[in-house]
Amino acid sequence: MQLGDGTHTCCLDASVGSARPHQNCKKLEALSQDVRSSSRLACLLLNRTCNKLTDFGDVQMSTLAPPIRPALGSDIGHKRIRRTVQFVLGPVLLIAIWWVAYAGTLVDPHLLPSPFATLADTWANIVSGAMTRDFLQTLLRVMYAFAIATSFGVPIGIVLGANESVYRSVEFIIDFFRSTPATAMFPLFLLLFGLGDFSKISVAAFAAWLVIVFNVAYGVMNARQTRILAARSMGASPLRIFKDVIFFETLPQTFVGLRTAVSIALVVIIVAEMFIGAVDGLGHRIIDAQISYQLTDMYGSILIAGAMGYGANLLFLVIEKLFVHWSGR
Repeated sequence: MQLGDGTHTCCLDASVGSARPHQNCKKLEALSQDVRSSSRLACLLLNRTCNKLTDFGDVQMSTLAPPIRPALGSDIGHKRIRRTVQFVLGPVLLIAIWWVAYAGTLVDPHLLPSPFATLADTWANIVSGAMTRDFLQTLLRVMYAFAIATSFGVPIGIVLGANESVYRSVEFIIDFFRSTPATAMFPLFLLLFGLGDFSKISVAAFAAWLVIVFNVAYGVMNARQTRILAARSMGASPLRIFKDVIFFETLPQTFVGLRTAVSIALVVIIVAEMFIGAVDGLGHRIIDAQISYQLTDMYGSILIAGAMGYGANLLFLVIEKLFVHWSGR
């Protein structure tokens, strides 16, 4: 208790109690004041520390933020420059080797023209439209052959791959004709379809069809069984499993077959245009320029045919990255 004059009266009379409780009260009050003072000091120090850390973080972010943006931008720029250099390096290296062989007479100058004269003559033929017509005729035949091969090859490959026992029974036939050079089939297709465009397209379609069937069938057979079993455990029907699981599992291998098939179709069409009664196309242009000894035209036509094959392969790579970007995940 505390009186009006501020004196403590824990014990009013010595007969009632002793002075010990009075001393204990003082000790408790002093201890409580020390605790309160310590807690206030700790809170003050904690607040100051947090403020300093916040200010330090803001300073660090403000100082580090400006260099980050140029770093990211420079990385992207370096990647683009590197890709451009890598893309241009191949053609430049080819022309350089060609020029060294021509200027150093490593090859008979009568058989190897200058690369710059060849490029100039090729550009003149493209501008005049003569090269363009042959290019379009070859491209049209390749597209027809590839479309036929894809239309029949993909469904047949899926059917054979879905039933491995059926595929094993016809595996010898597929591998036998796939291993047989397509050019060896020219006489057979000439007898069956004559000298027209259909014989050229059919032999190219047959060669591309075998490649597509082989790759699609193996894509179906090598689909991940864990995903198929998971779909079955969830009660999916066989049609649903094929549509949502197997079909997407086969796409990477299918695109491999498509890219290979379009290259084979181009090779077969070029060779067929050389020797199977063609009157136009890059193959006919190459053999005609060789016979008439127009070397710049011959080499230019070969370059254009190679550019067509490279462009077709690049196109399928871009399509594959767009539609099969999840491959391998």
